[in-house]
Amino acid sequence: MIPEPGIYTGTLRHRRFHPCKHEFNYKLFMVWLDIDRIPELMANLPWTSYNRFNWASFEERDHFGDPRLSLRERVERDAHANKVPLPEGPIFLLTHLRYLGYCFNPISFYFCYDKSGSLDTILAEVNSTFGESRNYWLWPQNRQDSSNSLHYRCPKTMHVSPFMAMNLDYEFVLTKPDHQLVAHINTIERDPASESHRPFFDATLALEREPWTARNLGRVLLRHPWMTAKLIGAIHWEALRLFLKRVPVYTHPAQEATKRI
Repeated sequence: MIPEPGIYTGTLRHRRFHPCKHEFNYKLFMVWLDIDRIPELMANLPWTSYNRFNWASFEERDHFGDPRLSLRERVERDAHANKVPLPEGPIFLLTHLRYLGYCFNPISFYFCYDKSGSLDTILAEVNSTFGESRNYWLWPQNRQDSSNSLHYRCPKTMHVSPFMAMNLDYEFVLTKPDHQLVAHINTIERDPASESHRPFFDATLALEREPWTARNLGRVLLRHPWMTAKLIGAIHWEALRLFLKRVPVYTHPAQEATKRI
């Protein structure tokens, strides 16, 4: 059964294992939206808006592709470009909104269901603090199911953090969205010389769903009035802590390429 539009509240945990240990936890909330009903959902509450300023707003420009197109059309076009067979059922988006005019989404998940309501394919839209975006398609071809979670593995293809090299793989482990939702990402270091792999870093979202109501959203907004600014502030604070721990810094591949010219 597909959960109705709602609010997922919980925690984000990051753990680094190499070259030194580093861990933190933050409380947060994300929204769970039917992408075909976003204008309607944003119009239903007094402090939410669609494509205009409010305490919380959804703006098409905050997600990949041409913002003049519907989000469904952009998902469909990207699936076609990547030769991913997309089911024809509902698509639900787990994401951050724009709060008081500011938005930053480290990762958004698009859960794509078939007509019977079964979860088929997931799209992970990853954004970096460098202003870059990359989509990772998690679909049956690269999935390994366990009794209670979905496992996917794919190579890292975008420079997300200056404290991580590019020779990494992502392993996504997700539960099917319900009253609870867990999204866990293992970052695995590859050693081309020895062909060995070791855990390098992981991130875990542990969330519980609440219905999409003015009361519930008002409560989380009072608790986290500027959610995405808190995220970007936390990212830079933790980056400073890593720098002080003398964790190696990796140059952006584009800058490395420029140096070689």
